[in-house]
Amino acid sequence: MKKILLIGLLLLTGTIVAQEADYNKWSIELQGGASKATRPFTPGYVADEATFFQGSVGARYMFNNKFGVKLDFGYNNIENDNDSNLEFKNNYYRGSIQGVANLGTILDFNTFTDWFTILGHGGFGYSSAKADDINFGADEDDAMFHAILGVTPQFKLSERVTFTTDLSIIGHVGQDVTWDGQSSVRSIAGDNAARGFNSMLVNVSAGISINLGSASTHADWYYEADALEEEMDSLRMRIAKIENDMIDDDKDGVPNYLDQDNRTESGVAVNTRGQAIDLNKNGIPDEMESALDARYLKTGSETTVNGDDVIAELIDKGYVNVYFKFNSEEPSVYSLEAINYLVKYMNANTDANATLVGYADEIGNEAYNQKLSEQRAQKINDILVASGVSASRLTVKGGGEDNSVDKSSKYARQLMRRVTFKLN
Repeated sequence: MKKILLIGLLLLTGTIVAQEADYNKWSIELQGGASKATRPFTPGYVADEATFFQGSVGARYMFNNKFGVKLDFGYNNIENDNDSNLEFKNNYYRGSIQGVANLGTILDFNTFTDWFTILGHGGFGYSSAKADDINFGADEDDAMFHAILGVTPQFKLSERVTFTTDLSIIGHVGQDVTWDGQSSVRSIAGDNAARGFNSMLVNVSAGISINLGSASTHADWYYEADALEEEMDSLRMRIAKIENDMIDDDKDGVPNYLDQDNRTESGVAVNTRGQAIDLNKNGIPDEMESALDARYLKTGSETTVNGDDVIAELIDKGYVNVYFKFNSEEPSVYSLEAINYLVKYMNANTDANATLVGYADEIGNEAYNQKLSEQRAQKINDILVASGVSASRLTVKGGGEDNSVDKSSKYARQLMRRVTFKLN
């Protein structure tokens, strides 16, 4: 009953933790690239080609892993191209507030990728354009309102940095002066055409997004289903460890995790550490002495089992492994005991060497998984060295993808994300 209550408490705690989103919400965005002004222009002034430079800087806040808002400021350099007989230059500035939708989360991109998503964004703002040379009676600064709509493909480089590209279309309301600064919009397009969205800009950009916050991931890359499954995997492992710890192999009433001698004979009285009571310190449990012949005690030999041999056998047969979370080189907390087994063995057997073999599951690029498997093995190597094991006694090897299980099973894949040990 106690075990059932404990398991229920762990599951309830895991569910509550999973429901409380643990991800960063703020990011800083920096972008730059080319732009194309489509209209309006005075006849003879041509800008059919995209021109450099345009750039923007902004701050984005995600309310959750699907929707957010951002404030950004941009600059465009609009000038003639080589086909224009007349030269001009216009400096354009804008400030925009926009809503953001993470299309990757909404459309469940996580079913096939964990490094790519697309943000959709749109909003409105205020703009100002100033041509270098205005030759008619107009204000130097042409103020207008604008609406902006765009898409931003994102490529995850790390938990902190994302590479971004962007395509945005900006439509303006109330522009009075052509981009070249030589005419009024009404004189070129007429009064009716000058109303509504009477000018357009198209921006193509590339840049980076820097994620801010103390959590391990950002809202852009957070998926509730994956987070819940990861938490449940962790709980299953913890429950399995509890069940394993409670096993009492020698049936002496002391569970294995407390038992300092897990090979005591059945029926022999033991202390709280699972050690047979031997008050006269002769190596024979007191309860067995009366049943042994005195001649045997004098001439017989005591057979013992070497504990290090047992540990070595468990290690070599793959029972001692370090497991990892998805796409991570940090070992799971519940796996640290496996590292401790190897540290103790290596310290007790100073002539022993070990090969650390890392593995990854089949999800993702094969070359990337090969590198990840090597990084996992190297991480365990670093922990062992920090624990006092000489680096010269350790060999690091990346085993790449372990395809021995059905990759559609998330539970089976968890067992493949590991580092195993070979003694030599």
